[in-house]
Amino acid sequence: MPVWPPESGGDDGSGDDAAAGDREVRVAWIGPGGAEVVETLGIDLFTVLEREDARGAAGEIVSVPVLAEGRGAASADGEVDVERIVLVGMGDASPAAHRKAGAALARALRGTSRVASTVTSASDEAGLRAFVDGLLLSTFQLDTYRSTPAKPKTLPLDTLVLAGTGEAVHTAVDTAVVMARAAWFARELVHTPPNVKDPEWLAERAREIGRAGSVDVHVRDEKKLEAEGFGGIVAVGMGSARPPRLIALRYEPEEIGPDAPHVVLVGKGVTFDTGGLSLKPRESMVTMKTDMTGAAVVMGVMSALPALGVRARVTGLVAAAENMPGASAQRPSDVIRQYDGTTVEVLNTDAEGRLMLADGIAYAVAELEPSAVVDVATLTGAATVGLGRTHAALYGTDDELADALIAAGAATGERMWRMPLVDDYRQALESTVADVAHLDTQRMSGASIAAALFLERFAAGVPWAHLDMAGPGRAEKDKDELVKGGTAFGVRALLTWLTPPPQDPE
Repeated sequence: MPVWPPESGGDDGSGDDAAAGDREVRVAWIGPGGAEVVETLGIDLFTVLEREDARGAAGEIVSVPVLAEGRGAASADGEVDVERIVLVGMGDASPAAHRKAGAALARALRGTSRVASTVTSASDEAGLRAFVDGLLLSTFQLDTYRSTPAKPKTLPLDTLVLAGTGEAVHTAVDTAVVMARAAWFARELVHTPPNVKDPEWLAERAREIGRAGSVDVHVRDEKKLEAEGFGGIVAVGMGSARPPRLIALRYEPEEIGPDAPHVVLVGKGVTFDTGGLSLKPRESMVTMKTDMTGAAVVMGVMSALPALGVRARVTGLVAAAENMPGASAQRPSDVIRQYDGTTVEVLNTDAEGRLMLADGIAYAVAELEPSAVVDVATLTGAATVGLGRTHAALYGTDDELADALIAAGAATGERMWRMPLVDDYRQALESTVADVAHLDTQRMSGASIAAALFLERFAAGVPWAHLDMAGPGRAEKDKDELVKGGTAFGVRALLTWLTPPPQDPE
């Protein structure tokens, strides 16, 4: 494959070998299709790379306009009239580089081309899937609430043609599209304004998932929640005029054996979090429409299971409530009773998510016979302090489960870091008036760990993992496949974990 400049110290066309040895030597190559472009359009792409000082870094864009005579040559035989060639750097060709390249390409073509043709350098399924991830997710936007349509130049690329053949290529693209669509859907839920989005609104979105595919949906309203003992969900939603819900989405593939695993996903769905009577500052409240990201992730995952052919039973539990400081809101120092009978001293009504998750986990263990339970939440600011915005904090009682989730996260760019369940910190949850306090009473720090320890007790020995993605669940700016706001972190990782790898033909 041609490179520029040559990898060796030989003649690079300059006629001065010594000069070539004195300067930095870079190696560039152009993937499949490059030779056809040169031949058809008469463009010396390597000269263009040299002129633009291109380095091939992942996501680097070099745009080459095609002059009128070139366009005419391209269309003489009935081919597409090419107006512009866009070269995108692939870096080290890792999946992460492909994801970055796909995102850069989609942003570069946003609003400027309705139809584009490109060839990636992906030599394996992982790279191609990552490339499609970047392409589809980087231009997410929610225009439903604009009074006028978005400007054409801001619209995502309409059609992208990927050159490539073979069943593996088609499967990789199809899988990536399904996962990206699920993440896009989750982002739409997250970005919906809180005056529209309440627990019943989430329940209706879940019913739409049920009507669209092989997913059964059951919704408990506030009366059923109180009658059946979901004390945590009820307590969090008491202060709002818009009552709480527990939404259950169940997926069970056909012809599945009785020994097939049953995974339960539990998502925190605080549709808006004022902090309750422990009121947040105004600045901290602005982003709180995204405090139901865990619920959105679970719903996004559930929406994609039929299309991916997942061969496990999966139940998604969405604990949905609005945490408001109304006249009937729970108070700091209240004692509530969770679904499994545990009494909890509530010391801060702004630590509400764990009360809702505890009910969901306890219900799953008591009623659903799960083989594993994974809860997902934007739970603690402490996780962000410790790990920043690039990694979610992962806690777990089962090494195999934790390792599988971390591997799935690494494969999809949704990185997780396993955190310890420190035994010495359990005493921080002691209460003088109830079975347990729901946050640290002894100022031992480790607030994210304390929250995980609180949730662990409700798993009752079932393999369990807790994904605190308060950091990567929100983005401060557009970067790679992420957009400012809610990221729907975890959708692709959980789907990758749940989706069996393709079987090699015998």
